[in-house]
Amino acid sequence: MTTELRSWEIVDGRLVSLESRLADSGRTEALDLESWLESDPSIIRPGLKIIGRQVLTRSGPLDLLAIDRTGSVTVIELKRDRVPREALAQAIDYAADVATWSLEKLGEVCASYSGEALEDILGQAFPDIDLESLTINGTQRIVLVGFALEPALERMIGWLSEAYGVAINAVVLKYVRTTNGTEVLTRSAVISEEEEEARVGGRKYKIPMSDEPGVYPEEQLRARLIGYLSRNLVTIGWIRDLLLPECLQQPVVTRDQLKELVVSPPAQY
Repeated sequence: MTTELRSWEIVDGRLVSLESRLADSGRTEALDLESWLESDPSIIRPGLKIIGRQVLTRSGPLDLLAIDRTGSVTVIELKRDRVPREALAQAIDYAADVATWSLEKLGEVCASYSGEALEDILGQAFPDIDLESLTINGTQRIVLVGFALEPALERMIGWLSEAYGVAINAVVLKYVRTTNGTEVLTRSAVISEEEEEARVGGRKYKIPMSDEPGVYPEEQLRARLIGYLSRNLVTIGWIRDLLLPECLQQPVVTRDQLKELVVSPPAQY
């Protein structure tokens, strides 16, 4: 169960109770709360990097999209006041859609938001990780953020996390405006980060992988290759239109040459 947060300011040796709401101070969810959490997403969960805001899904725009050092993608749903239990279904719907997104799709979302490639964002945010071995969007997390929770919602979050290892949590914020106008934001979580990791980590699984090449009949391999290269995705387009033609023209193609092709493609591309 979350702990109720109340605040008092000490004024002239006496305690003055502080009770504030965003709306009472002229603050809004979209213009203020989202921006605050963007500036330091560690208040939501340590180790997050925001890669999208108001990201369009098949069920509507999700508030914030983040990624962590393990490549897990986090769907963050914000409410300015109490978080209703219906918000859980909404966030699960968003996460279910995000789970189907390709690396190219996430890269497009990140580039649209930050103007930078997802790989560069990850390298800057987590310089010690091995990008080549990172599985991006292999798992998804959900974090609901608001200023109070419906009791039913809190029970559902605890049950999904404990019984099924679902990576879900809720963060309860407390907004305080002191008598001199200073604004303070504090937080508590339904499930501690340590407990959440223990629950989810105990149910993680690995997909067996092998470096041995697959064996396919020539016609099946041809059909698979044509199907893959026909997909309308950015990275596949680079492979189809830039990488393969370059490799067919030259006996050796260096990484720097490929980088130059991607950064400054021919005019017809």
